[in-house]
Amino acid sequence: MRFRRLKRFAIGAALLAATLTAANFVLPPDFERARQRSTIVLAADGTMLRGFLTPDDKWRLPVTLKDVDPRYVRMLLAYEDRRFNDHAGVDVAAVGRAAWQMVSNLGVVSGASTLTMQVARMLEPIPRSLAGKVLQAARAVQIEMRLGKDEILDIYLTLAPMGGNIEGVRAASLAYFGKEPRHLTLAEAALLVALPQSPERNRPDRFPARAKAARDKVLRILAEKGEITAQDAAEAMEDAVPAQRLAMPFSAPHLAEEARRERAGAGEIVTTLDARIQTAVERLLADQGAALADGGDMAVVVVENATSKVVAYAGSTDFWSETGQIDLARRMRSPGSALKPFIYGIAFDDVVLHPETLIDDKPVSFGSYAPRNFDRGFQGTVTVREALHQSLNVPAVSVLDRIGPVRLAATMRQGGARLSWSGRFAGPSLPMALGGVGVTLEDLTMLYTGIANDGIVRPLRRYADEGPGEPHRIFGPVAAWYLFDVLRGSPLPDGWAMGRGIDRGREVAFKTGTSFGYRDAWTVGVSPRYTVGVWTGRADGSTRPGELGRNAAGPVMLRVFELLPAEPGLSKPPPADALIVANAEQLPPALQRFSPNRMVAGLARAVPPPVIAFPPDGAIVELNAADPALILRADGGAKPLRWVIDGKPLPAGDAYAQTEWQPREEGFVRVTVIDAEGRSASSKIRLKRQM
Repeated sequence: MRFRRLKRFAIGAALLAATLTAANFVLPPDFERARQRSTIVLAADGTMLRGFLTPDDKWRLPVTLKDVDPRYVRMLLAYEDRRFNDHAGVDVAAVGRAAWQMVSNLGVVSGASTLTMQVARMLEPIPRSLAGKVLQAARAVQIEMRLGKDEILDIYLTLAPMGGNIEGVRAASLAYFGKEPRHLTLAEAALLVALPQSPERNRPDRFPARAKAARDKVLRILAEKGEITAQDAAEAMEDAVPAQRLAMPFSAPHLAEEARRERAGAGEIVTTLDARIQTAVERLLADQGAALADGGDMAVVVVENATSKVVAYAGSTDFWSETGQIDLARRMRSPGSALKPFIYGIAFDDVVLHPETLIDDKPVSFGSYAPRNFDRGFQGTVTVREALHQSLNVPAVSVLDRIGPVRLAATMRQGGARLSWSGRFAGPSLPMALGGVGVTLEDLTMLYTGIANDGIVRPLRRYADEGPGEPHRIFGPVAAWYLFDVLRGSPLPDGWAMGRGIDRGREVAFKTGTSFGYRDAWTVGVSPRYTVGVWTGRADGSTRPGELGRNAAGPVMLRVFELLPAEPGLSKPPPADALIVANAEQLPPALQRFSPNRMVAGLARAVPPPVIAFPPDGAIVELNAADPALILRADGGAKPLRWVIDGKPLPAGDAYAQTEWQPREEGFVRVTVIDAEGRSASSKIRLKRQM
């Protein structure tokens, strides 16, 4: 009989074990909530710039043991689960003690929940009942079977409720103490141990007295257990608890938003931003924005030249203003005269110009286009250096006419810049010299780094794990040195010449720009180590009369440089093949005076502007699979003609009134022809394959 009973018991135990084993695999614990954490964007040194709520609207920041003060972890284990490292999810001794105390005192005296059991309850809702406790214990055993002790602690540190929508030690430390949890005071650590016991009842921002009592209880019990000294506990009890909840870090909001979109699903995104410089730039822009009474705004981009890393990025002065969430550093705007250095840089590279070359600033027409200077006057014959310093328009247009607007656009695109044209300018043309093209502050700043990098431009780097991008040469080292040498002598803004301005230990070459109608004001400055781009204007593109790049954006650029680390030494010496002369007479004869393509006013008007004969505007063109080439034909225009498809020029060999182009796919296309005078015509057509 006894053998039969033992046999039944063994069979029952085996069935129970088999059932539990099967249930362990059929109904495993769900760790999804622990994986569903806030996305946070960090500076290069790990400083949190901005975080984002989880889909269930919680602040649940990524955190592991290495991110938390070890003293807090010791206090947590001593207070909550002394045998955490020894049990398998359920502390049998604690369960027995709790049961005996309940029977002896006819009520609950102490609990028996281990940290693993608490993690089980944090991962999924479990009712607070006897059956719920059994399920919680079973889940704890399952968790221990799958995870190591450190991994279990990581989940606790991430999910522990801390009041309101704050979960986890890291979010609580930032919300209540304004700092990361790597270094906590004894009082702070005790408060974080106490909060999960009753997170809503003991919230310090709502019930500071209760929070203090709960914290002091933790300190008192830990002192009784010998984990801390009685004196340390007493001193910690004297500390006040935080009476308000702090805002989460909110820096570089535009870049952070873009980072979250570009790297969806990443818990932590480490950028290249320098936290100190970013904070200083944002404070500067906040002060500047407060002084803009006409609805103006500003954007700033700071780049480290040698690495192309973005070290500071501000898309507006106030993210919470009416238009502040528009990233103005990435909006297409007219750069005004800020493109002139690249016109001259290409010409320097072609050895058709030198900074001391003489060039005429006189009335001249390029077909129907007759540029004028900002003050409507003319300076006569000046050096190229003076033309750039004074931002004279006619010399810049004359040089662009010589090198070609299509080449300027191609050079900028080769450097990585995105360009756009309005309806007035369907493609590259001579008005580009004065801002007749759209470009972003981010891209323009990137192009200016080429002045410091011997004419080489690389894509800007925003993320710490990005390697250096492919280099693109926009002009040679000699041209880059000439530009820096010329632009470091640019006139300072009003009020900066009398003792204020650039630190003498740092040389800065800069150029300003003001778009048509005072809509955009720019200044981009280059030092040997950094490039700083500043844009100011209105988000809606409306005019701001009298706001010039020199006085609206220039002072901000100079102040940003004052925030940057000091740069030892001055600019680099000239390349070996640079021509160092005092005046034009010392130059070779071909470089002494610039010879433009055309200098007779009104001469080009005798040649009619170009007109696209085929394909006409609005045409639907069927593509023949056997012969996919499409004929492009134009009438009129000063030769040679250049063809541009959707803003991209065809090869230079296609500079004729009629050429062929092979489309790659169906859809709408803009075909543009530009003549030697910079005049253009466009057709918008639809390509369709034959059925």
